[in-house]
Amino acid sequence: MKRRSLWALLAGIALVAAGMLPGGYVAGAEQALLRVGFSQMEMTNPWRIAETISIRQSAEARGIDLTIMDADSDAKQQVLDCLTLIEAPVDYLILAPRLSYGYEEVFDAAAKAGIPVILVDRETSGKAGIDYASCITADFEWEGRTCAKILAEASKGKPCNVIELTGTPGSSVARSRSAGFMEELAKHPNMSIALSASGDFVRTTAQETMESILQNNEVDFQAIFAHDDDTGIGAIQALKKAGLVPGKDVLVVSVAGQKDALKAIIAGELLASVECNPRLGEYAFGVIDAIEKGENYQERIIYNGRVYDSTNAEENYERAF
Repeated sequence: MKRRSLWALLAGIALVAAGMLPGGYVAGAEQALLRVGFSQMEMTNPWRIAETISIRQSAEARGIDLTIMDADSDAKQQVLDCLTLIEAPVDYLILAPRLSYGYEEVFDAAAKAGIPVILVDRETSGKAGIDYASCITADFEWEGRTCAKILAEASKGKPCNVIELTGTPGSSVARSRSAGFMEELAKHPNMSIALSASGDFVRTTAQETMESILQNNEVDFQAIFAHDDDTGIGAIQALKKAGLVPGKDVLVVSVAGQKDALKAIIAGELLASVECNPRLGEYAFGVIDAIEKGENYQERIIYNGRVYDSTNAEENYERAF
């Protein structure tokens, strides 16, 4: 349900106190640029890079002064980055939280400064309209359920033990994708989780994890559910190194929709990639536009992607990131 958040009021008070009017204008002066800070958790994979590019392009299109800080996969550093941006100060803070907890200090500081916070791509503890203005995220449980359905259809009722290579431990996305996958898996008696291990959304980490599993001959498995494409591709590399044929000996499904994944689908190595679009710039700045104009906006924006498989990977290659 759309409604005007408490953040609109707080932001308005802060603008009046600074002599600014909605729309980025300073009373009795030339137009001033809005200042927006973006705290990115890391820049270690194509998804994060594509998201950052999208945020930057949306800011540039509006003539907004954007400052980007990269926490380098460190949640504590990300909190410090956010506090630095708030103290700068910025007018808005866009935050891609690494973990689903631990940002209370950021929310408190932003509220005291009258700076609206917009969460992108992941959730964290707090309440929309109070701790942050809006949260923009994919339906991660839907992504997990969809991956399970794809593997269930491909396994054709035969026994299918699945290795789950999860994302960052403690992240909302890893938890939700796993929950969605398990929910659907329960509907298929032929399928079960043989082992869950972290790939941390990093290709090399996932490859090392999968190599260890294969070398130790820990479990018997026929499929891999990777929480993102980089993880899936890392697993595929480990399978090939061990002399197995991805797509034949082991079915692999992943989430994201990046170009490398579509290449793997076309090569017959990846069964499918469930899209999780990283292009969130227009969503985030749409919320900022609405707050600036004093208009209603959504405090929770959920979007879904499409499924890429052998039937459409080639034609959709340029859509991928």
